[in-house]
Amino acid sequence: MVTAAFDDLAQRAKAFGIWGATAGVAIAIGPIVGGFLIDHFWFGSVFIFNVPVACLTIVLVAFMVPESRSPVLRRVDFGGLGLGSISMSTLVLGIIEGPSWGWLSARVLSLFVIAALSMVLFGVYERRLGDPMLDIRLFRRGAFSAAAAAIATSFFCLFGFVFLVTQYFQLVHGYSPFSAGVHTLPFAIVTMVATPLGAILALRIGIRWVVSAGLIIMGGSMAWMTQFAAHASYWGPFVISMMTLAVGFSLISSPSTSALMGSLTSAQLGAGAAVNETTRELGGTLGVAVVGSVFSSLFGQRIAEVFAPLHLSHHSLVVAQSSMQAALRAVAAGPTSDAATSTYGVSQAFMSGFHRGCIVAALTAIVVGVGVFFYLPCHAATPGHSQRGSVERSHMD
Repeated sequence: MVTAAFDDLAQRAKAFGIWGATAGVAIAIGPIVGGFLIDHFWFGSVFIFNVPVACLTIVLVAFMVPESRSPVLRRVDFGGLGLGSISMSTLVLGIIEGPSWGWLSARVLSLFVIAALSMVLFGVYERRLGDPMLDIRLFRRGAFSAAAAAIATSFFCLFGFVFLVTQYFQLVHGYSPFSAGVHTLPFAIVTMVATPLGAILALRIGIRWVVSAGLIIMGGSMAWMTQFAAHASYWGPFVISMMTLAVGFSLISSPSTSALMGSLTSAQLGAGAAVNETTRELGGTLGVAVVGSVFSSLFGQRIAEVFAPLHLSHHSLVVAQSSMQAALRAVAAGPTSDAATSTYGVSQAFMSGFHRGCIVAALTAIVVGVGVFFYLPCHAATPGHSQRGSVERSHMD
């Protein structure tokens, strides 16, 4: 809708900046609102809260958003929807359950095999359709693929960070859910201010420079967090690293979206917007799954070492390895003489998993940041003009 509403590239870039800022702020404010609701009500209130918000949004959209239609009418691609859902669901489930089921267990390996086969079938199926849900031929374009990769990676790092830091605040520092959310507020503030500025900066010095710099900054910030101790002071390096992460994130969303949408024809804007949103959701989902699994794998290993002197039963040890809360409960139930040492060991086990998760996110961001530089354009094209002929020839082929 933003692409269709703004013909001027500069205005569209600024609109993408505002749009990107609202997305980043909403992600950061979510833990604050959710934490407040959990502190004062029951967990289900988090879901009920969204009902009036959605209803209000529906009314605003109905009265304020102009209509926009694709010149090409497409049928619902139920086959692609089913295969794509199966591949992503089994992949994410396998990643999440790998630490507890075992990475080489039959169940996890079966999930990965199903995910791979479903993805291959999805690609074959979509290529044979005249009106596919996702025209995978779009990914042959360097600008399109690089922009999608940059967006996915930024949300991979962001969701991985939120997953780790909210637990860090609550379990290591002992903050309430609401307080943990409030402590992420600097990220929201910087994102709100810096995202529109990132869009303007991309217009002046080029998309590839801004997006690549943003990913590398995010990677550097995540790498910096690996140096923090369990009880590091919030005011100081931690809040600065969080704000640095927000700056990097702010440089990616709007320019990448401009590059992705600018590589499409007018008839493909809806599909391109869907890919843009899908990469965000997929990147965020994989961020929680991958970073969470890396964290859980190392945390469980360290907990086994910490609790070895306590001679827990196998069942009790498995429960303690499932989360820091469970590990602390196991400490409380054990001998009082070992409580202080075991509590310290649990905190160190948490930080080991925290640091390893940050390393994975950091390396991913830096590698993708270097890679997309060679494929992103310097300036976005106007959708439906610069590549219309080549796309239509490709479609006829």
